[in-house]
Amino acid sequence: MRYPENLQRNGTIGFVAPSFGCCVEPYKSAFDNAQRSFARLGYRLDIGPNCYEGKGIGISNTPEKCAEELIEYYQSFGNDVLLSCGGGELMCEILEYMDFEALKKAPPKWYMGYSDNTNMTYMLATCCDTASVYGPNAPAFGMEPWHASLEDALEILTGERETVGGYERWERESKKSEENPLVPYHVTEKRILKSFVGNNPIVWENKEDNIFMEADGSIHFKGRLLGGCMDCLVNLLGTRFDRTREFLERYKEDGIIWFLEACDLNVFGIRRAMWQMEQAGWFRYVKGFLIGRPLCFGQEMMELTAYDAVLKVAGSKNVPVIMDVDLGHLPPMMPVIVGSRADVTVRGNDISITMHKD
Repeated sequence: MRYPENLQRNGTIGFVAPSFGCCVEPYKSAFDNAQRSFARLGYRLDIGPNCYEGKGIGISNTPEKCAEELIEYYQSFGNDVLLSCGGGELMCEILEYMDFEALKKAPPKWYMGYSDNTNMTYMLATCCDTASVYGPNAPAFGMEPWHASLEDALEILTGERETVGGYERWERESKKSEENPLVPYHVTEKRILKSFVGNNPIVWENKEDNIFMEADGSIHFKGRLLGGCMDCLVNLLGTRFDRTREFLERYKEDGIIWFLEACDLNVFGIRRAMWQMEQAGWFRYVKGFLIGRPLCFGQEMMELTAYDAVLKVAGSKNVPVIMDVDLGHLPPMMPVIVGSRADVTVRGNDISITMHKD
């Protein structure tokens, strides 16, 4: 696994828009303020040509121009790391114009984004054997003040942090609007993790029957972090861009910790996605699952819950399944290094993920 150089003090942050650009409010003002925040910290800025564009369908520009920007800025020596301007809908359409062989030969560079950016973070790991960061998009750094998760994300890029943990509360309903583009996360809901081994909820006081439980009563497991937004992953599955099996074979001795979260999928969509990934052999070497709160959080359908949607497959693996983790579309989100070798420790509502660069 190739790991990029850390962002240095007074280094240059590049911004690209291979998915949505910041052409409308509240994203435009948030992105503008994010730039001011980074500049105050001493960083130089390199703004890609698509960052304020809205010419594409579900992305900032045409797929060809989005791919051109991404390849140019990844290979450029004019910036040190890349942040995506946003998620979106059709970033997958740029893949046929991407030259991943060229990116594989280029010096590795941190790329950070989430949601539709799975089309880059996942591909860097599986096609280029290069680590990336599944973390907040650039406009999030425009909030005043920053949430702790944004500090964590920047410290991942600078190399000052290798361990992340969950956050005390999360946001069910955002207060951000065109009139209030810089408001911080509206965190009102207490983080409550749901932990299972197989289909069985973990009873923290009972250490006798659980092979994953440490002497201090915590659950510990380790493996390579792989995953992203399930909506994007199942779209990639089985295409000519799918190099998942090759990645799994390369790192089968480490095993895989799958981190997964969903955007548009309802509970049945999540269950179908889990089934599809299982049937494709993606979970062959799984050592554990980290499941983020889906955007459809709490929306039960025909007595199927988000937990049952995941556990039908994940529960059959007899590995830890930790759900409602701070990942993805209901912020805040822990920034995680895709492709890194990770140690995960969970105790009740507390989680710690230490990511090793080897």
